[in-house]
Order: sequence, then C-alpha cells, then structure tokens
Amino acid sequence: MPRARGGPGSVPPPGTGLEDRRTSISIEIRTFIEPADLRRALVADVREGLMRRPRTLPPKYFYDARGSKLFEEITRLPEYYLTRAERSILLRTAPSLVEDVRPASLVEFGSGSSGKTEILLDAGRREGSLEAYAAIDVSRDAIERAVVRLAGRYPGLEIVGIVGDFHEDLDLPFAGAPRLVLLLGSTIGNFRPDEASAFARRVRSRVSGSDAFLVGFDLVKDRRELVAAYDDARGVTADFNLNVLRVLNHELGSDFVPEAFRHRADWNEQEARIEMHLVSDRRQTVSLPSLELEVEFEPGESIRTELSHKYTRQTATALLEAGGFGIERWETDEEERFGLALARPK
Repeated sequence: MPRARGGPGSVPPPGTGLEDRRTSISIEIRTFIEPADLRRALVADVREGLMRRPRTLPPKYFYDARGSKLFEEITRLPEYYLTRAERSILLRTAPSLVEDVRPASLVEFGSGSSGKTEILLDAGRREGSLEAYAAIDVSRDAIERAVVRLAGRYPGLEIVGIVGDFHEDLDLPFAGAPRLVLLLGSTIGNFRPDEASAFARRVRSRVSGSDAFLVGFDLVKDRRELVAAYDDARGVTADFNLNVLRVLNHELGSDFVPEAFRHRADWNEQEARIEMHLVSDRRQTVSLPSLELEVEFEPGESIRTELSHKYTRQTATALLEAGGFGIERWETDEEERFGLALARPK
C-alpha cells in the first residue's frame, strides 16, 4: 500500500481548489491509492470481469466526475426513496445517536458528497464532543469537493480526506477517542453477503470498545418499488449505468458504443437483490487495445454492473454479528423502507 501523501499544513497541489483556502480552514488530504495503482486495479478488474460468463464490471467504476454528478441527480428522483428515507431517520435520531456515542470524530466510508453526513456533523457540534471528520472515498474529485465545502461550513473542525479503496484494509484515523464510523446509503448492499461480513470484520479489527459503527440497510419491500428506484422514468439511472462504458473508453481506450447497450434492472427474489445490467442490442465486438483484448457480445448478452442486496432486520443483525458487532439500536423510517443500525464491537 502506498504511503499517505500530504499532512497537516502541507500545500495542496495546484488546481485542487484547496490551495487558496488552506490558511483559513483545516484540511488534510491523504492518498492511500496512487493513480498507477488505480489503473492496475481497473485493468485487472475489467479483464477478469469481461472474460467470464456472465460478464461483470465492478460498480465503483461508475464514479468519475460525471458519474458522481449523475448519482447525485439520482438521489433527488421521485422513484429513489433511499436517500429521503435515510435522511428522515437521521433528522429524527441524530441528536440521540450522538448523545449515545459522544464521538470525538466521525469516520465515513464511501463518503461521496458527504451530504447526509452534515446532519450528524450538526448534531455532533451541538453536543460539543465532535472535533474531527474523515471522509474516505476512491474518488479524489469527490473528496476534494466535499472537504472544501465542509471546512467552510464547520470552521475549527479538523477534516481529513482519504483517497482510498475501502475494499482494502485501511487504517482509520483519530484512534484513542470515541469514533462513530459510518457506512451510509445502501453501500453495504453492493457487497455480496460474504464480502459484507468480511468488510465488517476489517472494520472491527480497526476499532476499539469506545467506538460505534452506524450502517445503512435498504430493506426488502415490494418488487415494483425496488425496480423503479433503479429504473427511473427519466432514464437518469440508465445514463449512470452506461457511464461505466464511457469510463472504460476514456481510461482504457476501448471502443464501447454506449448507444448499442441498454439498461436493465432486475429483482432477484431468491438472493434478495437488485441486479443492474447493460444489455447488448446487437452482435458486436468491442476492442480494448490496452488490454490486448477483444470481447464479442451476442444480441441480448449482458454485463452485470451492480448488485444491491436488500436486508431485513434479521439478516442485517446476522451480518453485523458475523463481523464482530452487536446491534445496539435499530431505526427505520415511518414506512420501514430503510434501516439504520448502530452497532458496537462485541
């Protein structure tokens, strides 16, 4: 793993939007994954995924700058209940959650824009114990935008942006005082159940008895509501899904024609998960010269781009217990569409 770059008082690189404000706000950017490492991982993931049947691509490659903006648009769609439901839970429970944990810091995996996190930051500042926030995301662009905005809103709060892949084993900052570790949204659902338990075990290995883990779970519900959330009427989710092909064209010099694929979202009841696919509309051959690879697609053949597992309280409890945590609080929205679990290390 590459050693972190940057540090307190270090000068951010020109063009990041950080350099002009560093004297008035407390920002630190740490990089645990270098561009060369990201590219090697991309090449390996694409080669492995496209050579297998069924063909797959990891969902983390949706998120270039365009993909991140599209996802933010998705969260505002009428069909996409997840963000609204989770936000309603946080607005109701954040003060008592913070009072229960009294965290000196928040550490967030998959932070993205850190939008909903502001509810917890507000509660922590009001409660008086909160001193620091760390945002962990694979997208440097997302990290830089978020930490600049938050540092301007929360003067005096120590803010660390960590560019890294949280599928790997990362050290968590601010040890030695109570931390509230966050995995919000339905991010846990993008892991297969065995991967989710393994991730929880990695978190458990990095926290102490005074820390707590707050995890968001999208809950099993009516199939029509689930599918609509991943196949909206305006086609924003379809554009977001197709963006992974644009990312591969840009990063690997491939010649995917996004218009030759269509978006599909399926509900797999047996596995309790939404599956997103890109389906080839015709027989076609895609060239990936940097991989020395050509991939042939038959009409109707798909690339699976995302799994989003849905949970019940029982399956969420079992997952966290397998990772070494016990649920202390379970909160849902009024319609029980989404759940937040506050867990403590066993």
